[in-house]
Amino acid sequence: MAITKRSKTDKTVAPETPKKEIKKKSGKPRNYDLGNGVLRFSRTKMFHKKAIYKFIGKKTKAAPKKKEIVVVEKPIGGEKNGEKRIVLVKKRRASYPTQDKIKPRPARKYFSQHKRSLRSSITPGTVLILLAGSHKGKRVVFLKQLYSGLLLVTGPFTINACPLRRISQRYVIATQTKVDVSKVEIPAKINDEYFARKREKRAKKEEGDIFQTKKEGYKVSDERKQDQEQLDKQILEAIRGHPDRKVLKAYLSAMWGLRSSQYPHRLKF
Repeated sequence: MAITKRSKTDKTVAPETPKKEIKKKSGKPRNYDLGNGVLRFSRTKMFHKKAIYKFIGKKTKAAPKKKEIVVVEKPIGGEKNGEKRIVLVKKRRASYPTQDKIKPRPARKYFSQHKRSLRSSITPGTVLILLAGSHKGKRVVFLKQLYSGLLLVTGPFTINACPLRRISQRYVIATQTKVDVSKVEIPAKINDEYFARKREKRAKKEEGDIFQTKKEGYKVSDERKQDQEQLDKQILEAIRGHPDRKVLKAYLSAMWGLRSSQYPHRLKF
């Protein structure tokens, strides 16, 4: 039998035993609910069980605070120097800045950085009821949400005379009626800037022009009229493809309103 010697470098490592997970025991409360808000022990019983009477009237003395040494007395040589001086431990600064440093303010989230949320009940093609503005009470078709968070809606114009417009989702009731708008192509130019009105600067007042000058009212551009016609054609085709197209047309053209003893929170739209 040949006996082999182990070298000093060879070391056998025993496999590590898995550590047992220690579960923390959660203590049960002394007092518990018997049902209907009735506790097992009363307040006086718990007063004795917890031995609260032992701690009533006892006050622990606060530890004395160490006084910080602000001034130190130093001896000074010389007959006419007073032999001692009182000196500050922390010396004051020799110079101070003339202006305070500008503190960096916390980052502000501007409106452009806000998240645009949308109600789950509002999806493209949902018929909405307008509650504010000059077209309130009309039923319109929702197309998409713009970057500003406002909703892009249209009547269409040929049915209820409501043109392309923006409105906040706060002033809208979402109904269960929907139109298939998947094939409707909305031009990319129809955005928030598309609806911005151009305001011209006021002309300088001159003598005799006070009563002659009049403010010009808003006029719809030809470009906007063409865009309205193109979108209306596509939406009308989608309405024709609806199984209840006759009822849907009458539904969109009818105005919405509340009668006596009607409450919006009790209605199903």
